[in-house]
Amino acid sequence: MPFLIDGHNLIGQLPGLSLADPEDEASLVMLLRRFAASQRKHKVCVIFDGGVYGHPANLKGYGVEVHFVKAPADADSELIRRIRAVRQRDAWIVVSSDRAVVGAARAHGLTVESAQTFARRLATLDVPAARPDAKPGDRPLSPAEVEAWLRLFEPKANDDAATEPPPAHRV
Repeated sequence: MPFLIDGHNLIGQLPGLSLADPEDEASLVMLLRRFAASQRKHKVCVIFDGGVYGHPANLKGYGVEVHFVKAPADADSELIRRIRAVRQRDAWIVVSSDRAVVGAARAHGLTVESAQTFARRLATLDVPAARPDAKPGDRPLSPAEVEAWLRLFEPKANDDAATEPPPAHRV
């Protein structure tokens, strides 16, 4: 099930995130990546007002689509435009507590989840965080792969550097 999210509206409801933080959008996207990974096959589209000049373009990916709406439009009008364009009304969930956005979603027959309720849902996630520098296709190593790498780099028994302590430095 795809989610259409009012980004700044949600940030205001999340403990540990602040709209005053210049990295608030990136922090929310990392959290939404974790959510998308936990939901398998669900798309997340988050809309933010404006955006900081030079904002990292690498926020998109891992099941999360990110849009910064530029003036004169704002996030609410973009969310309403997207709500009106939805064809599969029973498939989408709109996450917002903004009255205009919620009203448009309900009038169009979409399911609405308040930002407060969705924030509680995000707080229950128990999956590893996506690395901000991760690239599409990256995945965590399996325990067997970690073991293979450890064996490859483990010191050999006859390796003098591995068995002898480092020399003491004299002052």
